[in-house]
Amino acid sequence: MRSFTDGTLPSDDVVVAALRAGDEAMFTALLDTWSRGMLWLARAHVSTNDSAEEVVQDTWLAVIRGIESFEGRSSVKTWVYRILVNTARRRGVRENRTVPWSSAFEQERQTVDRSCFQGTGDPFPGHWKDFPAAWPTPESEVLAAEVRDRIAAALAELPLRQRTVITLRDVEGCTSEEVCEILEISAANQRVLLHRARTTVRGRLEDYFETARRPA
Repeated sequence: MRSFTDGTLPSDDVVVAALRAGDEAMFTALLDTWSRGMLWLARAHVSTNDSAEEVVQDTWLAVIRGIESFEGRSSVKTWVYRILVNTARRRGVRENRTVPWSSAFEQERQTVDRSCFQGTGDPFPGHWKDFPAAWPTPESEVLAAEVRDRIAAALAELPLRQRTVITLRDVEGCTSEEVCEILEISAANQRVLLHRARTTVRGRLEDYFETARRPA
């Protein structure tokens, strides 16, 4: 059996062909590579860790059942994560933890500061005046355990849409195009949600470090 010990997956064509052929090594590689992030993202929508695990399990079952009909219109990763998000949304609604997706977005739009963008007119011209730099993920080995906890707590406090976007971008490393396709939102919406999420999390960390620097 083949192994993918370096964490690198082959091309989508190879992945799809292997899954259709029942290649256990390929399926294991996908599980090892994506399941942790999928669990993190699912947990943003549901009430317990057990529910999140069930969402991930249901997603992988749907992937196996649906791989024959996969048409390659998106990447395999985008397809899998779109199944995950849809599964998690349905589970979250049943648990009465989420508001309608469209309603959550309307709330976000009303709180965006136009001064964040260059130019005038359309509030989403597509260019930030000062685009926030990426911050380390919770998995980074250089972060102390307490800082990781602070980041996790800050993520948990974010509105659902912001939490989903920042998890996909900064935890899972998805591109903006992939996030837009997974969540079925526009590029401008994705930028707004990501900017607000990063700003909030960065602010929480700045507050933490400022407190830590104060003399006892």
